[in-house]
Amino acid sequence: MNKRYSGMLTGALLLIAGLATAQEQPSLRNRADELYNRYEYANAAKLYTKLVDTRKPRLQDLERLADSYWKMNDYESAENWYTRIVQQPNSSPENLLRYGEVLKMNGKYAEAKKQLEAYANETGNAPSVAVQIAGCDSALLWMSSPTRYRLQNEAAVNTVNAEFSAFPVGNQVYYTGEPTGESSGNTYGWTGNAFLRMYTAPISPEGNLGAPSFADSDLNSGEFHVGPVAVDENSKTWYVTRTYTGKEGKQQKAEGRKYRTQLLELYSYQLKNGVWISEPFPYNNVKEYSVGHAALSADASILYFASDMPGGHGGTDIWYCERQADGTWGGPVNAGPTINSAGDELFPGIGPDGTLYYSTDGFAGMGGLDIFRSIGSKNQWSNPENLKYPINSASDDFAYLVYGEDENGFRGFLASDRQGGKGNDDIYSFSFANPKIIIILKGTTSDKATGERLPAATVTLYNGERKIEARQQSSGEGTFEFVLDRNREYAVLGQKEGYHADSAKVTTLGITKSDTLEVALLLEPVFRVGQTFELENIYYDFDKYNIRPDAAMILDELVRTLRDNPTLKIELSSHTDSRGSHAYNETLSQRRAQSAVDYLVSRGIARDRMVAKGYGETQLVNRCADGVACSSAEHQANRRTEVTVLEY
Repeated sequence: MNKRYSGMLTGALLLIAGLATAQEQPSLRNRADELYNRYEYANAAKLYTKLVDTRKPRLQDLERLADSYWKMNDYESAENWYTRIVQQPNSSPENLLRYGEVLKMNGKYAEAKKQLEAYANETGNAPSVAVQIAGCDSALLWMSSPTRYRLQNEAAVNTVNAEFSAFPVGNQVYYTGEPTGESSGNTYGWTGNAFLRMYTAPISPEGNLGAPSFADSDLNSGEFHVGPVAVDENSKTWYVTRTYTGKEGKQQKAEGRKYRTQLLELYSYQLKNGVWISEPFPYNNVKEYSVGHAALSADASILYFASDMPGGHGGTDIWYCERQADGTWGGPVNAGPTINSAGDELFPGIGPDGTLYYSTDGFAGMGGLDIFRSIGSKNQWSNPENLKYPINSASDDFAYLVYGEDENGFRGFLASDRQGGKGNDDIYSFSFANPKIIIILKGTTSDKATGERLPAATVTLYNGERKIEARQQSSGEGTFEFVLDRNREYAVLGQKEGYHADSAKVTTLGITKSDTLEVALLLEPVFRVGQTFELENIYYDFDKYNIRPDAAMILDELVRTLRDNPTLKIELSSHTDSRGSHAYNETLSQRRAQSAVDYLVSRGIARDRMVAKGYGETQLVNRCADGVACSSAEHQANRRTEVTVLEY
C-alpha cells in the first residue's frame, strides 16, 4: 500500500497487549522500536536520531529512521539518511530501491534512475522497477514542456499541516485537514499531528477560497480521522470517510506485542429536521479491510470508492456499487484491470462529463501518487492518461476535482505536498486555458572560468513565488528553452555537480505580442581544499548558541551540499566580535559551532565529516579590535559562520 495513504487507510494503531511487565525499564532502542511498530513515526524518529549519532550506527536503526521520515512525507530528510544507508557495507539491495524512490519523490529523476537500475542489476528483478524507471524518463520530458494548467496555492485555508480533498457544495467548499493550535485535540502518532477533521470555507466567483471554519460538529464526530467527503448533486446525502472507533478492528503482532488496527469505513449522512442522521455503508468490514474516498456519478446511480478488500489487483483498488431499485446499494464490483494496477489507486472523482480522475502509484508517473484520467464507467474504461506536469509533480498529487467548465477552459481543485507549499498536503486551485501569445526564453549554460558551454546542466524555471514552473537538462551544446506567460516575473537557475549555481531574473511584464528572450548562465567551479566561504545570515540570539529556525534554513542548504558531495569534509567555524573577554568569546563561539554541527548530524550527515571550531575574536575581518569604536554593522561583520574545505 502507498506509504503515506496507508496511514489514512489504517486510521490508527493501538497497543492492546504486550509481553513487557510494568517493572521492566525499556531501553532507548526498545522504546524507539515500539513507537515504530505502533506507526508513531514522528516520535520514533526522535529516538532513532539519538541512537545513530555514533561512529558505527546499527543499520536497522538507520533504516527505521529513514523509513520514519519517508512515511511522514519528509522526503528530504529521508533522502539524507538513505544517502548514508546505501554506503554501509552490509546494506541490502532493498535500500537501493527505497533510495531511488525517495530521489524520485524529490524530483531528482536522473539520480533516481541510476539507483533503480543498480537495484535491478543487483537483484536481477528489472520488471519490478520498470514502471518507476519509465516514470523518471517521462518526468524529465514532461517537466521540460509543461501543459497549460495554472495552479495557485489556496493560502487562506492551507497551514503547516495537511489540507486536501476540496469538494464544492453551493458557495462553500468542504475539505479535510489536520487541526492546528488549541483546536488540534488528540494526536496521530504517525505524523505527530492531530487527527483529520472536516472544514468549510467560502468560494469566490473567481474560484478562490476564504477563511475556513470547522464543519458541523455532527459531521465531525469521531475519535480518529474524519474525511474526506463527497456529496450528491442535490446536497441531500453526504458520504464521509472516517476511522472506525470501536474495538473490533483488525489485530496483528509485532516483536512480541499485539496491536489493533483501526481501519476506515464509509458513512452516509442526511440532514433531517435540522439533525444529521448517519448510516454505515453496508459493505464496511473493519475486521478485514478499509473502505473510503467516495465519489458519485453525475446521476448518483453509481458510487465509486477505494478499498483494499479481497479480489483486487494490488494494494488499494477503485471499486463501485450500483444503486438498486429500492434505493439500496448493490454489492461491490472491482472497476477492472484497466484502471487498477498492482499498486494503489485512491481518491476517485467524477468530472462533469463523466471522466474518472484518480490517483495511483501503479503506472508510470512523476512521483508517489500521480493523477490520471480515464473515460468510461463501471468496469469498462479507456487506458489511463497521466495529466503530466504541472498537475503532477515529484511529490504526491491527488484529490483532483473539476467543478467549473466553459468554452474558455475549466477549473477545479487538487491536493499536493509538492515543494513550495505552506506545509504538508496543500489545496491548490487550477485552471486551464490556451494562450493567445507565445513568449520563448532561450538560454545557454557555460563554464565561467573557461567560457566553454556546459552540457547536461540542470536548468530550473521558477515563478515569482519561487515555485518550479519547468525543469530540463541543457542540451549537448549547452542550450535550453522555456515557454513563458505574459505579465509574470521569473528566475532561471543553472546547476551542475562540481559547480556553483548561477541564476538570472527574467520578466515578461509589458510584453504585448509574441517574443523571444535570451539569457546566459555562467557556472563557477567549486570545492578546492583550503577554500573558505561564509554562511550568510546565520544569526544567534544574544549570549545563546541554539539554532534558530532562520539559521536552520541556511544550514539545510549546507546539508544538501554535503549530502550531494559525499567525499566532502569540512571545518565549520564560528566567529565573534571583539566585545566581551577573549575566553568568553572563544567558549561561546565553540558552542555555536558545535550546535551547528549537531544540527547537521540530526539531518543525516555523519559526524566524522565535520570539525566544529570556535575562533572567538581571533580572526576579525576589519579594524574592530578591543578598544576601537565601531558601528553595529562593523561588529556584525565579525560575527559570522564559515565553512572551510578540508578534503574533497
